[in-house]
Amino acid sequence: MNRKTLVLPAVAGLLAPLLAACGAGEDGGAGIVVGTTDQFIATEDAPAPLDPAYAYDTGAWNILRQTVQTLMHTPRGGGEPVPEAAESCGFSDKASESYRCKLRSGLTFADGTPVTAEDVKYSIERVLKIKSDNGTAALLANIDTVETQGTDGVVFHLKSPDATFPHKLSTPVAGILSKDKYAADKLRDGFDVDGSGPYTMKVERDGEKATRFVFSKNPAYKGDITLRNDKVELRPYADAGAMGAALESDDIDMMARSLSQKQIKDLTETPKDGIEITEVPGLEIRYLGFNTNAPSVQEKAVRQAMASVVDRGALVNLVYGPTAEPLYSLIPSSITGHATPFFDEYGEPDADRAAKLLKDAGVKTPVKVTLNYTTDHYGAETAQEFEAIKKQLVASELFDATVQGSEWSKFRTAQKRGDYAVYGLGWFPDYPDPDNYVAPFLDSDNFLNTPYVNKVVRDQLIPRSRRLADRTAAAPVYAQIQKIVAQDVPVLPLWQGKQYVAARDDLNGVEYALNTSSDLLLWELGRGTA
Repeated sequence: MNRKTLVLPAVAGLLAPLLAACGAGEDGGAGIVVGTTDQFIATEDAPAPLDPAYAYDTGAWNILRQTVQTLMHTPRGGGEPVPEAAESCGFSDKASESYRCKLRSGLTFADGTPVTAEDVKYSIERVLKIKSDNGTAALLANIDTVETQGTDGVVFHLKSPDATFPHKLSTPVAGILSKDKYAADKLRDGFDVDGSGPYTMKVERDGEKATRFVFSKNPAYKGDITLRNDKVELRPYADAGAMGAALESDDIDMMARSLSQKQIKDLTETPKDGIEITEVPGLEIRYLGFNTNAPSVQEKAVRQAMASVVDRGALVNLVYGPTAEPLYSLIPSSITGHATPFFDEYGEPDADRAAKLLKDAGVKTPVKVTLNYTTDHYGAETAQEFEAIKKQLVASELFDATVQGSEWSKFRTAQKRGDYAVYGLGWFPDYPDPDNYVAPFLDSDNFLNTPYVNKVVRDQLIPRSRRLADRTAAAPVYAQIQKIVAQDVPVLPLWQGKQYVAARDDLNGVEYALNTSSDLLLWELGRGTA
């Protein structure tokens, strides 16, 4: 198709005085500047990248977490969600089907408008009504009705028991919005965000791209978060190399997302004066997804053959080294329910086994496939990774594979539309629970917009897993789900990664600024003593 873009007005001149002033806080010290390789683009196909009813990628959520308040949030260091905009929250029945929250007193949006239970109800119902094709609404799809009790009480009545519901209320999709700023049935285009979160935000644009964000302490904020700074600037960079150069020249104070494998190796083995690298817990996974309606991979044996041929160990060693490890399940290690079903099913890479699978299914070889990936979303190594996968497939003599890369803004739209038979994606968990490594790929209205449906998984196993408040007790259910995934191969897990940040050595709070879900918590950053 002829892709047009939505050009947004530049406001560089308007923002210039603000940016000049952001270098000084109340103590007269330098402001904090953080770099990222996340790109923020508004196009005709995706004009509302920062609307909570649409946003469903790590970069966008990291903007929203600074500015839009949620009833719950994950505390420093992880663990179960705790009240944020709420004073208290909890299930009010033993079946985990009714969840009640009471708002903190005196909550207001940044413009001074009071935040009420009606705003919470409006925000949740808005997401469900809009039901964007980005898969965001699926997180809240189990909500049957939202009831308000006075100005500060909210009760969520669920369609079925869901022990993970507090986690879902801590994600930006459940952000509290004002009906004065967000229409009930239409996404809010562009990059403007209004909420009651810890910061207010100004954005500088260059046409369709946002080129920097300035977050200022919200004096009206009331919640569970403690800010250790008054102002933080987030600057997107085209790649990790440009971001690294900015850190070395002291233009930025921290590189958050994402460092290249080479940068991690260099900074670890040959430290630079004034720069420290920190490993933080990470739960990122990478995988191949399949459009199971596409002729080239519609036959299950083709997908199984790819699972038999791909050598995860060789891939990781060649491209990512010690910063990643092979993954044989959608659920990574350290998460309840992790197993190795793809290894159990296919063992070590074996072209002969793959050939038999294809022959028995009557599939002619070589099978022609195109591997699609995004060039600007997951780091510089992605191109090398997909070339390596292509070579493995071609070397088996069973596949005629080619590689095609495109920018994230184009890639994600095309992937959802079903244009790609095979595509590469990453997943950073919305919350660290096995449910969030299963439902976004296999439940109704899922993130992938996949045609693949397994009714046993969708209608029986996922609901059964959510009934169990003891998440370790749910492990056998997830084992069943993962065995089905390994047999049907609607997705092919590749590897799970570690997370690193690099920062100037006068910045503290770095170890808390990026959590296991890759949430960027800018309020943790400060200078001087912690």
